[in-house]
Amino acid sequence: MVAEIGGGDGDGGQLLVDFVTKSSPSPFLLKTYMLVDDPATDHVVSWNSGGTGFVVWQPAEFAGDLLPTLFKHSNFCSFVRQLNTYGFRKISTTRWEFCNERFHKGRKELLCQIRRRKSWTNKSQPITQTLKESDEDQRSSSTNSLSSGYNILVDENHKLKKENKVLGSELLSIKKKCKELIDLVGMYTSSSSKKEDEEDERPMLFGVRLEVNGDHMERKRKRIEEVSESARRILLSVNVNK
Repeated sequence: MVAEIGGGDGDGGQLLVDFVTKSSPSPFLLKTYMLVDDPATDHVVSWNSGGTGFVVWQPAEFAGDLLPTLFKHSNFCSFVRQLNTYGFRKISTTRWEFCNERFHKGRKELLCQIRRRKSWTNKSQPITQTLKESDEDQRSSSTNSLSSGYNILVDENHKLKKENKVLGSELLSIKKKCKELIDLVGMYTSSSSKKEDEEDERPMLFGVRLEVNGDHMERKRKRIEEVSESARRILLSVNVNK
């Protein structure tokens, strides 16, 4: 039978390859079926209740312990991608449950009817391109947002520098006025005390002047009023400058 299919020419050889391929399931499907159908590992992976699909109960243990026994890797994501290329669908949002209409418990003969999607790579290219464009748009949007935020910060910084310069100028003015006030108070205190001593005609007893009719207290009051008035004028000029 095989000889007749082969025929001896190039076309016959291709027919033979196609016949063998269609009558034999993919090694990936066979290995997956073996993992799912083994009752010793039902706590990790098993058929669902209806036998119409399988559930990976422990993804980490499945990838680390079971996959390397039949596959050359221990990558669960790679295993899921392979399932997708053979038309398996994840049908649950709460667990890793996969189904294919020809992958059933006790129906191993159906595996040869499951075909790998030949156009998967071609179909994935537009998706990849779309994702790439979306990612570029997102990066562009993110860059524009950062640029806008940076410009806002620069403007705010310039504004704060101007305000700080104005405040610094006002502070110097206030310090200058306060110094003038202190100097004025000191000057008034010194000159008034000296003048008071020179003009004080009260009699002295053992170097101490005697109080006469409250004149000394009156002079002190007037001196304080003069100093207070000068201080008030200086502070008023500070407020006007603000």
